[in-house]
Amino acid sequence: MKKKTLVFGASVKPHRYSNFAITRLVSSGHNVVAFGLRKGTVSGVEIDTELIQYPGIDTITMYMNAQRQKQFYHYLTGLKPKRIIFNPGAENPEFFRILEEKGIAFESACTLVLLSTDQY
Repeated sequence: MKKKTLVFGASVKPHRYSNFAITRLVSSGHNVVAFGLRKGTVSGVEIDTELIQYPGIDTITMYMNAQRQKQFYHYLTGLKPKRIIFNPGAENPEFFRILEEKGIAFESACTLVLLSTDQY
């Protein structure tokens, strides 16, 4: 298995980028877990609606807008990921400062592009 990834803001709607990301991550061999506001399954990955203390998270790929992220800062940093990728529309300078203080790497990038260019 490659990097364990939490898709945060996952959606069962097939036209959503978080949905595409789950499918691409799974097909690329990554261990994927997902959190969203509605339960469902995408490419065999269950979308959890409760905050779970997933062990061994390498990367969180963020698909939730900055305003909605605020209530999850403590939870997300508590997972101790190596990095958080803020996909387009999820950029959050306030959270960036918190991550810097905690020594968690972050980048504003598109997970789908990173995967397609072997930079994930």
